Amino acid sequence: MAKKLIDLVNISKSYGENLVLDDLNLYVKENEFITLLGPSGCGKTTLLRIIGGFESPNTGSVIFDGKDITNLAPNKRQLNTVFQNYGLFNHMSIAENIAFPLKIKKKSKSYIEDKVKYALKLVNLDGFETRTVDSLSGGQKQRIAIARGIVSEPKVLLLDEPLGALDLKLRQDMQYELIRLKNELGITFIYVTHDQEEALTMSDKIVVMNQGYIQQIGTPEDIYNEPQNAFVADFIGDSNIFPAVMVHDKLVKILGAEFECVDVGFGVNKPVDAVIRPEDIDLVPVGTGILDGVVTHIIFKGVHYEMEVTANGYKWLVHSTDMFPVGSEVGIYVKPFEIQIMKKPESEDEEAIVIDE
Repeated sequence: MAKKLIDLVNISKSYGENLVLDDLNLYVKENEFITLLGPSGCGKTTLLRIIGGFESPNTGSVIFDGKDITNLAPNKRQLNTVFQNYGLFNHMSIAENIAFPLKIKKKSKSYIEDKVKYALKLVNLDGFETRTVDSLSGGQKQRIAIARGIVSEPKVLLLDEPLGALDLKLRQDMQYELIRLKNELGITFIYVTHDQEEALTMSDKIVVMNQGYIQQIGTPEDIYNEPQNAFVADFIGDSNIFPAVMVHDKLVKILGAEFECVDVGFGVNKPVDAVIRPEDIDLVPVGTGILDGVVTHIIFKGVHYEMEVTANGYKWLVHSTDMFPVGSEVGIYVKPFEIQIMKKPESEDEEAIVIDE
């Protein structure tokens, strides 16, 4: 079992009156790909900078491999950071850029040359040693920044939205490259993004953040299929979130219609929220589902059709490979295990970003 490598204990951070991180606790295991995910301003980049030593917490401790490094300078920590803007030096060749952290550590010339060649091979840019930064594409610059990050063999690589400036195809290619590098090198990756698909694709563990709090920690499957509150359900992928009443165990009333579900322990006739993913809704002939509605909007998305179905005064978002034209009357059916029941939000932080009514 992988050991705990980083332990963040009671971390709080404010900028003036603005509380960015509020008594946050989190641990990271060795050789784990963990993603800090959340909207702009949620505190994820501040947390990454505290781990890297570029910011100091107001309260709390950063424990690395059993030692308190809260007040240790960035260059004294066994980790490197890759930033979104690459941070490459235009006046240096590619080899000089990658070698920079090794020269600071006063490594020998032969050692540096070997490591630079090895790092370039890892990022599939063999032979780029003498090229200039200006001659590279955005994807190549990102690979060089990653090569510089891994050349000194850190225990942890911190990545602050490193793929944000790349186009979709290149971003997807780089996602697979990062997974391959993590598996080959055995380095722990801590990755910051606001892109849900990116987080679901690459991570061993996702930390969903909002307003300086951790909303949920889990595997991509857990986060997507078992969201713990309305914010997580709405932020991770598309969701239908409806006010509902738990009639009793395994039976929930949504918009006046009773749906069988698999959830228990919520009590009898208790207000809850019901989450149904768009791809989990089956459109069936009128009268054969649980309730009936009318298709009011449709968009072709390539792999599926995205439709809005108005039923009982609410808009249901539906993803299906079957197309139902606008104006079609349809039945709505949802299998019991596709309905996720959640307690009502206890704070604004837990509420969904948008609830379509």
